[in-house]
Amino acid sequence: MAKRPETKAREKTGIPQEKVDPVEAANQKVANEVARRKRIVRNFPAAPVEEPLEFAKQIFEFGSGEPVRRLTFFDHIDRAPESGGSRQLITNANKYGLIKGNYQSDLIELTPDAIRAVDPQIAPRDQARARIKVAIEDIEVFSKLHERFVGKTLPARAALIDAVVELGSARDAAEEAVDTFIVNLRFVGLLVTLSGAERIVSKDHALDQLPSSGNLARPVISLESKGAIVTVEHAHYETTCFYITPIGAVDSDQRRHSDLFLGSFVEPALQSFGLTVVRADGIDKPGVITKQIIEYIVKSRLVIVDLSFHNPNVFYELAIRHMMRLPIVQLVRKSDPIPFDINQMRTIVIDTTDIFTLVPKIATYQTEISSQVRRALDNVDAVETPISTYFPGLRVTTG
Repeated sequence: MAKRPETKAREKTGIPQEKVDPVEAANQKVANEVARRKRIVRNFPAAPVEEPLEFAKQIFEFGSGEPVRRLTFFDHIDRAPESGGSRQLITNANKYGLIKGNYQSDLIELTPDAIRAVDPQIAPRDQARARIKVAIEDIEVFSKLHERFVGKTLPARAALIDAVVELGSARDAAEEAVDTFIVNLRFVGLLVTLSGAERIVSKDHALDQLPSSGNLARPVISLESKGAIVTVEHAHYETTCFYITPIGAVDSDQRRHSDLFLGSFVEPALQSFGLTVVRADGIDKPGVITKQIIEYIVKSRLVIVDLSFHNPNVFYELAIRHMMRLPIVQLVRKSDPIPFDINQMRTIVIDTTDIFTLVPKIATYQTEISSQVRRALDNVDAVETPISTYFPGLRVTTG
């Protein structure tokens, strides 16, 4: 006779049949899962900030910023106050510093930071400042990660995981920490797309994008290590690579092309050289922009020039650098022929025909650029240009 399913289940447990209780077995299974989860030691909240912040907003709207009774509030939002999800929500809101009290407290009270983060009467910049504080600055591991990578492109996931472990997170919690960190950065405006790549920006940069006292703040394009626009007074030319490129208007083909080349090829290729990349729209100083650009062309340690689109300003600036006989690397997209006057200069050709052609070769193009940069910087006294070919004794100094 075939055994009944419940009999088989009991035999597998190794417990005498008369002592097996299906409800008790189910409860034990849940308890084992909870215990397994508790073994993961987190030094960060167990969820991104968005949901706890929405929870704080609901509390604010329900109680007008005053403490609320936990049971009454959960009844109002139609959630079971003792459920695992509700308890976790309260715990996470507490870890983010949004509320006082825990899932057993009679009252739930919003913190001053929470009120500033959710009150619609608070100025946008002050509200954003509060959100950055609770989501990043008050979480030690997130704050240190942001400090380490601010002003840089978003690192590879594996690099972030290693950094999290170095900062004290358990290895089995590191991936979750990285995920939460990235989601929080994006939510509070500290992870943005600039120059064709995702970048971790400073708090000042994020706040400068928001209205203050009814006025829109001037947008900032962050290309320097701390997320601020480079000014001529503070430029360190010995650690600067000036990027000559057709920029064009916002959303134009030229701008999108320039952003793509900068974020996907130029900056990654320069990471190991310790050079800060500056583009013309990253210069901020009252006065004649041409003078400032020329200063970068003649003083920067390296210049990378993109010949795509045959932009006349690009060729004008390239000629100045050629005259200086200083390190230079030339790029061009495959669809643009290289003019005769400069085709004897080594130029890296990048095929942008379609995504299927471009994407598989991104790493190759980065390597080619790095190789050319290394050769250019290692042979500063042997730079040859079309001008030096015909006038080898011609030298220009900045005096």
